[in-house]
Order: sequence, then C-alpha cells, then structure tokens
Amino acid sequence: MQKAGGKVYLIGAGPGAADLITVRGARILAQAEVVLHDALVTSDMLELCPQAVKISVGKRSGQRSAAQSHINEQILSCAQQYGIVVRLKGGDPMLFGRADEELVAMEQAGIRYAIVPGITTAVAAAASARQPLTKRGIARSVAFFTSSTAPGENADTRIPDCDTLIQYMGGKEATLTAQRLLGLGYAVDLPVIVIENCSRSNERILRLNLGDLEQGLSASEGPVLVMIGEAMRARKQPS
Repeated sequence: MQKAGGKVYLIGAGPGAADLITVRGARILAQAEVVLHDALVTSDMLELCPQAVKISVGKRSGQRSAAQSHINEQILSCAQQYGIVVRLKGGDPMLFGRADEELVAMEQAGIRYAIVPGITTAVAAAASARQPLTKRGIARSVAFFTSSTAPGENADTRIPDCDTLIQYMGGKEATLTAQRLLGLGYAVDLPVIVIENCSRSNERILRLNLGDLEQGLSASEGPVLVMIGEAMRARKQPS
C-alpha cells in the first residue's frame, strides 16, 4: 500500500509535569502541525506546541472518553492532511497506552510513524516518594499491572508474583487488590504508597499498609498509582 504523506509520532508526555517530557518529545512537539492528546495531558504540556492544531481525544480511565476506533480514524485522517502529526499520550505510549490498536491501524493504512518513549508514572512516583522500586536483598523484581478494563471486558483478577507491585489506575480497585493480596497470605503491615497526580503541583503522597488499603481510598480528582511491597517501607531517619 502506498504510504500517506504525513508522519505520525506517538509521544509519551510523561507523568504530568511539562519538564519531564524527553528532549526529543519536546522538539517534535514544537514542530507538530496537529496534536491529538489525552485528557491527562496538562495545559502546560500543550504550551510546548502553540503552533499546532490541538484535538482532545479523551482517554481517561473510569470516565466516558472517545472510542478507540474513533481515535484511530482521527489519526489516519490527520495523517492525510498534515505533514507532522503527534499522538500525545500520558506516561509512556507502550505501557497501558492502547498503542497496539493505533499501531495496527497505521500499519494497515500504510502510514509512516515513529515512537518517542516517555517517563512512565511508576518511575516518577518512586522519585517523588524517594522510594526505590528495587532494593538489595529485599526487592529484585517489579511488576506493573492494572485492573482497569474497557467496557464489556472482563477484569483480570490475577496478581503478579513480584517483590514490588505497581498498580496503575488503582484508586477504585484498591480495596479488592488488598483483599486478594491478604487472601494470598501477604502481611497486613506490608508497606503501601499511594500517589495521586504524580509530578504535578497538586501531587499527594499517602503512606499506608495493606490493612489500610483494604479499607479503600478516598475519592480522587486525578490519576492514582499504588505501590506495594517491602521496598516501600520508610527508611529510618537519622536522629
């Protein structure tokens, strides 16, 4: 199939703060003619592309958003109209970013594309909490998982077998996750860190344990990441 004239860039915007996007991502944004962005992309981030036409395509977990098939159609349409098209996704496009569906659509249409990775929220959250995800002698493995599903899709109830567990979009599923872990024999006092709106001005960090998490989390106004494991235990501070 003959390739379309425009090129699409899938760019990871990172966890939220505009200065956490990669240099490559910012450079391409500054050249973009049109930007199709998720709901979680901040206004500060969009100031990096004042010259571009901006199209919000929703995609916020737990809320009504644009259907993925419609987003795919918008990407293909923009690639026929513009030379440099950016699909801007929160975090990293290759992790819980529905990138596969968009890549398939572009490949079937013969559209040229490139992928620019972004800082995934788990790494930024570990930095904000000053709590490494791995720790010598304690945590040698890390698993990223989510219980969030598309409408009509069955939730995956499996819990990864890893030293440090990172649950994306974990706010509403916090109680169920804790119950499953406790049912598997995890300790009630296992450390938990919950981060809401990671890297943003309204970031909130909560230090809990698995027993607390079982009681649920208060309603949040932004994305929530839950980090579970012995590596999350607070370090002893010098007296």
